[in-house]
Amino acid sequence: MNYKNVLIIFLLISITISFGQEMKSEPKVVKKVDLNRYAGLWYEIAKIPNRFQKHCISGTTAQYKLREDGKIEVINSCIDEDGERDDAEGIAKIVDGFSNAKLEVSFVSILGIQLFWGDYWIIGLDDNYEYAVVGTPTRKYGWILSRTPQLSEEKLKETFEILKNQGYDPNKFEMSIQ
Repeated sequence: MNYKNVLIIFLLISITISFGQEMKSEPKVVKKVDLNRYAGLWYEIAKIPNRFQKHCISGTTAQYKLREDGKIEVINSCIDEDGERDDAEGIAKIVDGFSNAKLEVSFVSILGIQLFWGDYWIIGLDDNYEYAVVGTPTRKYGWILSRTPQLSEEKLKETFEILKNQGYDPNKFEMSIQ
């Protein structure tokens, strides 16, 4: 199964779960995200394991590119269990234009129409955009991203403190292999 098919399954499951759950207080997003600074390549440092990335064994990255229509082109890549590069292309849109920290992402397009949007909330962001902590309202999914393949111990501790303060269990995160 390729990355895109797995992402479709993930989005369908997450939408179903979201409608049926009582939510505790949602994570708080950062006050402001400069999308021009946020755009570019990010390396996955850690994540809560999930079905749609199960086949990814190393080298997971996310590339964001601003589009003229205000949306963001997304290319998620990884090396799969066969040693092949697997890409998933999608679109992100801003949900909260005040902070730019709440986005939704879709990797499913039918006849040019994006379907099955999933939450992408920036809940932690280094002042210099060296790392980002991304979550969802349900806290079922979470990622630590970095501009470099590794984070210093100090910066990694900062990200795990953010997760803890946002109601995440840092022990649910696994380190990614770059």
